[in-house]
Amino acid sequence: MNSAFLSKIGLGSIDYGYLFLIMFIVLVLMAAALAYVIYDNIRFKKAYKKFMKGSTAESLEEKIFQMCEEQDSLRKLGLKHSREIKEIFTKHQSAFQKVGLVKYDAFKEMGGKLSFCLVLLDENDTGILINSIHNTSGCFCYAKKIKNGKCDIILGEEEQLAVDKATRRKMKIAKAPDNVEPDRD
Repeated sequence: MNSAFLSKIGLGSIDYGYLFLIMFIVLVLMAAALAYVIYDNIRFKKAYKKFMKGSTAESLEEKIFQMCEEQDSLRKLGLKHSREIKEIFTKHQSAFQKVGLVKYDAFKEMGGKLSFCLVLLDENDTGILINSIHNTSGCFCYAKKIKNGKCDIILGEEEQLAVDKATRRKMKIAKAPDNVEPDRD
């Protein structure tokens, strides 16, 4: 059986068995491709339904705008918090952060170690020294300015000990005087 069409296109001598085999392979490949497209379409529809569950196009648009507004407000809030943290950090540097306290008996006959020296320093070891001396006739307080851990006025032993405690330096005084309370830090 010869086909006039196959003869015109130059395939008149091909066996029909081979032609059917080629067509069958092409048909199987097309069926596989169709199955993949159907499977992919079903998977896409499931994902789409999950995404659109309880939503319409208008409500999704509204949700997207709402999320954008929330993100903008969170960004503004984050910037505000960053400024506040910087401000707090700046203020914190000048706040008293270091404390040195030494209780002592200014006059051996008094007893009770009612006198004290208090040092309050900031991050740069700058602050004040308050020395309160207690005796039988009353209590006297003296204040001295401390800058970079040093004082322009000569410090007494107890005052220097309190400054050293506050700055956490090794004590210049090898042994505290007998009338100075031991360090309990």
